[in-house]
Amino acid sequence: MQLKDRIIGKARDLALDEVVVDVALQAFDAIVAERESETGFLIQETELLAEVSSRISGFGVLQQYFDDDSVEEIWLNQPNEVFVSRNGTTERLELSLNADEIKTLVFRLLRESGRRLDRVMPFVDASLPDGSRLHVAIPEATSKHWAINIRKFRKSFRSLDDLSAVGMLNQKQARFLSSQIRQGKSVLVAGATQAGKTTFLNALLNELDTTTRVISCEETFEISSNSTDWVALQTRQANLEGNGEFALRRLVKESLRMRPEFLAIGEVREAEAFDLLIAMNSGIPGASTIHANSAQFALDKLCTLPLLVGPNISLEFTKKTVVACLDLVVFLGRKNGKRALLEIAEVAESSTGSPTAKVVAL
Repeated sequence: MQLKDRIIGKARDLALDEVVVDVALQAFDAIVAERESETGFLIQETELLAEVSSRISGFGVLQQYFDDDSVEEIWLNQPNEVFVSRNGTTERLELSLNADEIKTLVFRLLRESGRRLDRVMPFVDASLPDGSRLHVAIPEATSKHWAINIRKFRKSFRSLDDLSAVGMLNQKQARFLSSQIRQGKSVLVAGATQAGKTTFLNALLNELDTTTRVISCEETFEISSNSTDWVALQTRQANLEGNGEFALRRLVKESLRMRPEFLAIGEVREAEAFDLLIAMNSGIPGASTIHANSAQFALDKLCTLPLLVGPNISLEFTKKTVVACLDLVVFLGRKNGKRALLEIAEVAESSTGSPTAKVVAL
């Protein structure tokens, strides 16, 4: 068998997509062109196969940044604009990928998730096999180039003690929150993007007794639990005919039929906040995350998001429900350039009946 035929076979073994085969052939031709003047070229066959394989498997030129534990996030704005975040600091890389390489990388990353990406559905969120989160936007949602964000999954932070060890909170705060979550208190984790909300939520869940039955609901799998009785639910996009969608609201409703002892919601952005409140108000403790600029703003937002359900939901109802079923708000941000717990607040009722964040000094 000719070497080029073996390259094609290798590409087909590694991919479900002829685009990947085309890129493999382009890589083969490019590498051969670079080395055609070298003597003993056929002796380099093993090296050549390995180099082409690296472009059609793994993460190619990005693999070194996946292997680097100091890298938190990787993103591409266009083929010659590749960035990483290390400890909250942005760094531009001296890399340039062509459009076909980027497409191949995305299709390979999406292969196991079963999620679509096309002109009808130009955005996608998906979980990678290691738990990292992938987000992609393509034209015409973007002006010209594919935009890719990969937020890496941090396996090292499994508990509040782990977060305390890196200075995100102190030991007294860790002990307090561990005690509260074990008592069945409901917690809202708030903060801006990249504040560490999901990492903190996972650490809280791992303070629960390992026999606690945990049901988690999210758009893409990011929540982790050390419970021996844990069911993870994920939303699903509609198919080409517009059928088969599982929205987050549906998952929250279904979770209540699964005998949860603790309910975890990845993030509330819209009307699913109503279902979260209803679940907590039924006596099931839970935790979720929300984008907000302070503990008080998080409470205000949690009161208003359920109004998206429709005009039959009143602000008065949501305020009373938040006061009745939510116990704590944890607000995360940055301090001296690093992620930090900035506020722990107990939820109390103000003189006007609205929920108010009463900061706990620890």
